[in-house]
Amino acid sequence: MTKQRQNNILETVIHGFFLILGLVAVASVLVITVYLIVSGLPAIRQIGLFKFLFGKTWEPTSADPKYGILPFILTSVYGTAGAVVLGVPVGFFAAVYLSKAASARVRSVMEQAVGLLAGIPSVVYGLVGMLILVPGIRKLFHVPDGASLLAAIIVLAIMILPSIVKVSMTALDAVPKEYEDGSLALGATQVETWFRVSVPAARSGIAASVVLGVGRAIGEAMAVMMVSGNVANMPSLFQSVRFLTTGVASEMSYAADGSLQRQALFSIALVLFLFIMLINATLNLLLKKGGKDA
Repeated sequence: MTKQRQNNILETVIHGFFLILGLVAVASVLVITVYLIVSGLPAIRQIGLFKFLFGKTWEPTSADPKYGILPFILTSVYGTAGAVVLGVPVGFFAAVYLSKAASARVRSVMEQAVGLLAGIPSVVYGLVGMLILVPGIRKLFHVPDGASLLAAIIVLAIMILPSIVKVSMTALDAVPKEYEDGSLALGATQVETWFRVSVPAARSGIAASVVLGVGRAIGEAMAVMMVSGNVANMPSLFQSVRFLTTGVASEMSYAADGSLQRQALFSIALVLFLFIMLINATLNLLLKKGGKDA
């Protein structure tokens, strides 16, 4: 057997291996999707779609059970939006500084710090928030309990920083140096070059970092449960609230098998899954539009 033939066989084997891995990934998504649909639809049909999505009361163990998840939906939306508003500007400007302005020593130290921040377990974020942030909010704003939507927003904003900083830095570092040199040669300052040349050129990567942060924020459960109070109230900044994720995590352990409560929890998971799918679809549309405009 010639060496060329051996190389062709090896290449075919490698292609087949990666094809199998890709099919496994797609099959996993399909299995999860089908399982959530099959497990979540019965409760929605029994409760009623409108009552389930727009009901304001969640009392699955009362004499007259109610399964309204509007407080969960609004809390997840407000909490994620608040985390994005706080975390994205900080992460974006930090990435620009580290990629374009920081010295090699400062960048090395900060990259290690960001990597460490990304590796901290969510329960540690929740513990620190519960011991420091929650009492601080209670004393600062003179509220009965600091476990609130505000505490959850702050914790989530900190948790999404590593994703935003690391991915944005990678995108900014990939911008060809010739772009910046040409801008500087035309008389632009360094700051103008960073924000009018480098950032627009890296917008796809920066957008991806934001969506990764949003995905982590909307999917976080443990840390949020520890600092939000985990009470099914309509969202208010200084009131205990419950997110979609914490609603599932807090009740799944004691919901009886086959009960409407357990089925409703799968329905909540289905709604959360659809939210994440919508975010990913929106990202793809934005990236395609940005690519055509470029």
